[in-house]
Amino acid sequence: MDLQSDYNSCNSEQLRARYALLKERYDAFKREGLKLDMSRGKPCKEQLELSMDMLRATDADDFIGGTDYRNYGGIDGIPAAKKLFADILEASDEEVIIGGNSSLNMMYDTIVRALINGVNNKGGEGTPWSNLPSVKFICPSPGYDRHFAICEHLNIEMITVEMLESGPDMDAIERLVREDDTIKGIWCVPKYSNPEGTTYSDDTVDRLAALETKAEDFRIFWDNAYAVHHLSDQHDKLKNILEACKAAGHPDRVYLFASTSKITFPGAGVAAMATSKANADLIRKQLSFQTIGPDKMNQQRHARFLGDMAQLERHMARHAALIAPKFSLVLDRLESELGGRGIASWNKPSGGYFISLNTMDGCAREVVRLASECGVTLTGAGATFPYGRDPRDRNIRIAPTFPSLAELDKAIDILCICVGMTSIDRILANR
Repeated sequence: MDLQSDYNSCNSEQLRARYALLKERYDAFKREGLKLDMSRGKPCKEQLELSMDMLRATDADDFIGGTDYRNYGGIDGIPAAKKLFADILEASDEEVIIGGNSSLNMMYDTIVRALINGVNNKGGEGTPWSNLPSVKFICPSPGYDRHFAICEHLNIEMITVEMLESGPDMDAIERLVREDDTIKGIWCVPKYSNPEGTTYSDDTVDRLAALETKAEDFRIFWDNAYAVHHLSDQHDKLKNILEACKAAGHPDRVYLFASTSKITFPGAGVAAMATSKANADLIRKQLSFQTIGPDKMNQQRHARFLGDMAQLERHMARHAALIAPKFSLVLDRLESELGGRGIASWNKPSGGYFISLNTMDGCAREVVRLASECGVTLTGAGATFPYGRDPRDRNIRIAPTFPSLAELDKAIDILCICVGMTSIDRILANR
């Protein structure tokens, strides 16, 4: 049997022989008692070290200018942090609100405020979403599991739409929002999406901005988590959704989010959101009941350290130098171990934190189980779909950034072996 041949064209005897070879390698790895983790998209220690100088980038005078950043106040952030995130999110300073360390926290709070108070309606609060018999969100999938967890926790019904090479299936989205006024929002990771690595096309951005929705208070949750997270000098370009919404006559439609979580320190970063001035003014008013102000000293540290976009891009190039070899290792190994077999496909992202692997239908859960028994922890099969249910049981999110190259080398070998074994079992069972 040619080890590069399509498994589906092999006879059963050839497949059993191939399975035996894979099982031998699997058992050898299992005897090593490995503990390897590719379950979350976390920066590695070397990436965290890149930002240690931030802790020495300020002195006492930096916090005591015209405003004393050690004290109360500044509910929506300091000017320098607003300027930095305005550049990242392509918004104006007055459209930016700076939060704590987590953009996910800001997304959660934005939805909760909509449930309790409604969203901006001609400068005031609209109908609370919780007063409605049901609230639904569109969830392009595969997608970000924590977005889906927010909806499930808040009892918001999720509607799955397929991710295409240009972004979410806009034909399906246009049909859904035109017919159902209980659809109040959509989750979007528009650049180097989690986990597909897709950057939305200009046409997709324009169609989202121009959607004819039955719900007047429909909102786009634009989680631009990987806005500056490139893997090479070739950067994907994303059209400005805020300007597109204004041009389409829906200036209040979108909330944009970003953070420094994978730029500096995930546990001690800075998050921000941007939206129309009318939306931002209402949110500032609502925030005044929730907090006396965020951590302005941390905002100042970040603003000093990251500086402007040119300095930020130099910093992110150092990140890319550390993680690009990990992505290359995974992609090379997937090609050498699974390429041409007819049992798997995967994306080749230009940025972001993930590689999306699709097995044969009905194989993902078994692959994850086998890998776990061999000491490799992967994101749970189904996690990239609402309610944890992948209708085809095929998608596995690979997170290459946290392990060392040596650990990753073993982990991806084991993953490929598990894909091969599970695929052979599936093919033989279907004969």
